[in-house]
Amino acid sequence: MTVNLEVADGVGTIRLDRPPMNALDIATQDRLRELAEEVTRRDDVRAVVVWGGEKVFAAGADIKEMQAMDHAAMVVRSKALQDAFTAVARIPKPVVAAITGYALGGGCELALCADFRIAADSAKLGQPEILLGLIPGAGGTQRLARLVGPSKAKDLIFTGRQVKADEALALGLVDRVVPAAEVHAQAHAWAARLASGPALALRAAKECVDAGLETDIDTGLAVERTWFAGLFATEDRDIGMRSFVEEGPGKAKFR
Repeated sequence: MTVNLEVADGVGTIRLDRPPMNALDIATQDRLRELAEEVTRRDDVRAVVVWGGEKVFAAGADIKEMQAMDHAAMVVRSKALQDAFTAVARIPKPVVAAITGYALGGGCELALCADFRIAADSAKLGQPEILLGLIPGAGGTQRLARLVGPSKAKDLIFTGRQVKADEALALGLVDRVVPAAEVHAQAHAWAARLASGPALALRAAKECVDAGLETDIDTGLAVERTWFAGLFATEDRDIGMRSFVEEGPGKAKFR
């Protein structure tokens, strides 16, 4: 398999495994969608790490495969391509991308699907599709602009330039930069911390933020209000409030 899933301590690690550069060919895209749907369903997975290994996250699409496709073929394939990445973005659980080496093109777009991005100090990110006479097609024009703002997104997309980890951090493209040897451990620790939290509240928080970005504030507030009230029907709310009253803040043990 070009993508594998390992589960431990409530954390599901979606591992890209297509040496040497984890090029995202059609089979890899489809496998990503399958595993995103699997971790969505599985109760034993409460948070997710997307990881490409010690050397590279993903250096982009399989250009040789794409070169053989004509317009008609890509009209059909482009929806499946976006659906694969959207399946990752819509995992209703916390997702962190652990970025080493290159995260270019589709690799950068995959990282954009995570809620949090931890990058190696040697990582390089970018959307170089313009250098092929193309534009990003797996969500890059949309998710990048929403993350870093339109002018910064246009700079990266128009020029196709690669940015080093320190600039990516300054742009807001990544959230933390650490030594390469620590990327996976820190990503797993971030996910494990949230895996022990209240699953429905985390799901609600993610949906409220993501849905709110796509709509006006009144609609977003309505989504928040509905989830906020709904959580009063959950066991997690009972556990959290009881623990706060009896033991103080931050000591609840959620099931």
